[in-house]
Parts: sequence; C-alpha cells; structure tokens
Amino acid sequence: MKKLIALSTFILVFTFSAFAQDTKTVTLEQTKGEFTQKEIKISEGSYVFEIKNSGVDHEVGFVLAPKSNPKAHIKTAYVTKAVATGKTEKTKVTKLEKGEYVYFCPLNPTPQYTLVVE
Repeated sequence: MKKLIALSTFILVFTFSAFAQDTKTVTLEQTKGEFTQKEIKISEGSYVFEIKNSGVDHEVGFVLAPKSNPKAHIKTAYVTKAVATGKTEKTKVTKLEKGEYVYFCPLNPTPQYTLVVE
C-alpha cells in the first residue's frame, strides 16, 4: 500500500511539474491608451499573460480573441482581477493553436494589436 501511495504521489508531482514547465509567460505593459508591445509572435502552446498597468490612472484589463472574430473573447485569457495603477495581474493558463489573434484593453481603451501563433 505504501508503494502504491508513493507511486501515485510521484506521478502527480511529475505531471504537475511537466505541466508547469510547458506553460510560458507573456508579459505585456499598458500605458495610457496603448500596450507597449504592438505585435507578438509566439509558438503554439500554453501561456499565461501577465499584464502590467504602468501609469494609467484607472484599472486596465486584457482581452484576447481570434482575429477572424474579435468578439469571441478567449475567457481564460481575461486577467483574474482588473489591474490597478502600478500593479501586475495574470490570466489563467490559455492554450493557443496556430493562427492570428488580436489583443486589446476595453477599459483603457487600446487599439487591437496582433498576436501570431506559429
């Protein structure tokens, strides 16, 4: 029984570690009316987006959507909490397949920028 528990624990830890290593972070910064990164190219995979509010005098957010349908927001890519001035918040893990996406802030508001997944 102890061996079974040890083996189960090992598999769980190994799976969690492999998942954590496969998730990459994309850091984006918002200033008044814009993101400082105008276009992003990344590879297919799982990502967490980290959004920094640099000097915007109100909360900011983050929206990611397919370029072909900007109204089809990817809900896992919303920040988990609106980003206050001088703060940074993250999204949930978002799996992205090859294609073109747009990102923007509806609260700031910003233009729509391009994210390409190769």
